[in-house]
Amino acid sequence: MTKINEPLWVIGVALLVVLLAALVLSSVARFLLGSRAQLRTSTAIIVSIFGSAVGLLVISTVSSETRLVSAIPIVACLAGSVMAIAGYSALATRFQRPAPTSIPDLLAAGESDQVEFKSTARINLRTGDKDPRMETVIVKTLAAFLNADGGTLLIGVDDDGRPLGLAPDYQTLRTPDADRYELWLRDLLSTTLGQNAAAAAEMSIEALPTDDGPCEVCRISVGASPRPVYLTPSKNGPSEFWVRIGNSSRQLAVDQATEYIMHRWPLAVGQNLAAQLRASVRFTAES
Repeated sequence: MTKINEPLWVIGVALLVVLLAALVLSSVARFLLGSRAQLRTSTAIIVSIFGSAVGLLVISTVSSETRLVSAIPIVACLAGSVMAIAGYSALATRFQRPAPTSIPDLLAAGESDQVEFKSTARINLRTGDKDPRMETVIVKTLAAFLNADGGTLLIGVDDDGRPLGLAPDYQTLRTPDADRYELWLRDLLSTTLGQNAAAAAEMSIEALPTDDGPCEVCRISVGASPRPVYLTPSKNGPSEFWVRIGNSSRQLAVDQATEYIMHRWPLAVGQNLAAQLRASVRFTAES
């Protein structure tokens, strides 16, 4: 058995160098690939280490005398990182479910974990009056989509996918048209979910043909949020955390939300180490 005579600190420094090199290489690779590489930093680092190792193995088969700190191995590591991250991104995209894009396709597919239908956003159709609870249902659904894998909300559609139109909601506006309606929705999202969530939402209103004539339907699409989104239903009320589970939106209790957030949005390597260091310092100071 071969004995390792190097001091432990040399091995520790080598591991740090490998980690830093992978961080740099993965950052460069993601920059070169642009939107084709949608990976978290931690995932990109692991994939970059794998790609760099393959690149070095390929170079070693050509020449075993090439020095590590030279142009050829560095280029091989970068090329391996780019190809590995590109391949991983392509593979991940390949297995993602293609979502229908047009409103008729969404209506035909029905409600799912990423699609929800709502009859109105302001009017309670049972009473015929404006009901704040209708607005709350809208923002709860969008918050749940943002905290999960994203989704699309269609307003002006019944549970069976039949277009009902936006006329009831239009009647609550001073100027009953699509532009004013979209402006009101933006304000609602900004107030309850925050400016970032409101800006991330894509809205459109489309007139669909029906037996009773053209019927307008509002579509709101959001992607998965890069950070937790909290719902503030009222100015002085407590914040709420909603997530999409199956075909429904569920509110999580504080302990459940904390655990979900830790798994959904884990801290980066540096942030995690910094948080643990701060916690250990506080614990030592309190002891």
